[in-house]
Amino acid sequence: MSKITSKIGWRFDNTYSKLPDSMLSKISPVPVKAPKIVILNHSLSKQLGLDFSNISKEDLSLIFSGNKLPKGSDAIAQAYAGHQFGQFTMLGDGRAILLGELSTPDQERYDIQLKGSGQTKFSRQGDGRAPIGPIIREYVISESMNAMGIPSTRSLAAISTGEQVFRETLLPGGVLTRIAKSHIRVGTFEYFAAQKNTDHLKTLADYTINRHFPALKEANNSYISLLQTVSDLQIELISKWMGVGFIHGVMNTDNTSIVGETIDYGPCAFMDEYNPGTVFSSIDTHGRYAFGNQPLIAQWNMACFANSLLPLIDENSEKAVKKAQEVINNFPKNMNEAVMGVMCKKIGLDSSENDSQELLKSFLNIMLDNKSDYTLSFRYLSESLQCKKEDLLKAQFQEHDKLYDWLQKWTKTLENKNLNKKDVMNMMDKTNPLFIPRNHLLERIIDAATENNDFSQMKTLLKVFSSPYKEQPKNEAYSKPPQPDEIVKQTFCGT
Repeated sequence: MSKITSKIGWRFDNTYSKLPDSMLSKISPVPVKAPKIVILNHSLSKQLGLDFSNISKEDLSLIFSGNKLPKGSDAIAQAYAGHQFGQFTMLGDGRAILLGELSTPDQERYDIQLKGSGQTKFSRQGDGRAPIGPIIREYVISESMNAMGIPSTRSLAAISTGEQVFRETLLPGGVLTRIAKSHIRVGTFEYFAAQKNTDHLKTLADYTINRHFPALKEANNSYISLLQTVSDLQIELISKWMGVGFIHGVMNTDNTSIVGETIDYGPCAFMDEYNPGTVFSSIDTHGRYAFGNQPLIAQWNMACFANSLLPLIDENSEKAVKKAQEVINNFPKNMNEAVMGVMCKKIGLDSSENDSQELLKSFLNIMLDNKSDYTLSFRYLSESLQCKKEDLLKAQFQEHDKLYDWLQKWTKTLENKNLNKKDVMNMMDKTNPLFIPRNHLLERIIDAATENNDFSQMKTLLKVFSSPYKEQPKNEAYSKPPQPDEIVKQTFCGT
């Protein structure tokens, strides 16, 4: 496959592709019939040091579809495994190809990957393609997560392929260009641990430390430090998910990023009515990855990571288990502190004080009993401090007496702590988004794209979600929960 030489500014410095052949497969994307640019992320391209201004749309569509490779790329599919809904499976990139690693003008390094780019040796009878709907979903949600300050992979481009993909019915195909700090997963370590290939396991661990956590090379035991660091990053990430009502949907170990980014947006969704048992994924029939289970699943995933690292942590298996177990045993306490830290900020209080946590829990219980909207209840709560939108807050609850009793306790607590209401409101407004990519909005733009090749609604939503914490009077409709006939009960992977 030929490579495009241009003034785009590709600065490839590929290191993963130089690892042992058993860790990857050299392969080129499978060309598509008639690629067209759906959208380019110009702000992200500038961050990456890329310039598309002098490149035709036709050439850009060739690059981001995989029909032509950018100069300096070294295309591979990565090998990994994973516990999928608790069951271990050998996997790998079945519909994604890593073009290489980009170095930015700020000396940052990012993976650039094409998703939906055709079959690889890991496709397991899959077609290696993606419908345009899941491409749109990932593009919008990943960019929204970034705007909310939540670590996430990013979307650089979306392409329509001019081909059909069969998923129960024929759907228009697409390719997503995904940007990530890393595509190394917990499942990547599990791949070699399952093979009992300690040499390759060590190669991968050392590579991960050198590339992503170089400070750990100075630790007494860099591998136990790696476990601790990755665990801390997961705690930070999941606590932020909980704060905005995000449900990943498939928290498999192959979807758990070593660097603590949200990755692999499949049947993900944002919760409307508050309920810890909320599940949207069509394949999560038993609620394993329900909203309220995500902290516990993160611990389970870290236990899988720990188990993979045992041969490196200590040659003595009993000593290795003891060291790793200490990290895992501390995980629930650390996770609870992080979640409480995020959640108490949503009501303007410090989580270190017991009365703050009790107030939070009682508010959540009232929300649960009243089927209150998770996003708007917290957002309107802050507005009520200045006697704004009190009616809108009230509308989220049926049991007004319980709400008023709680509000009295809350405002009294703020007074007792001598907290300035305006300062509290400002903090809450920076914590509680007003605009989230709700399911019914996503379905609306996906239908427009799929049925009418209309991407204008997608672009409108992206503008709205780029400022999720700010008031946008002209776009207020996009903050509202779905009407009864708009409720989306299930989301799908797209594979």
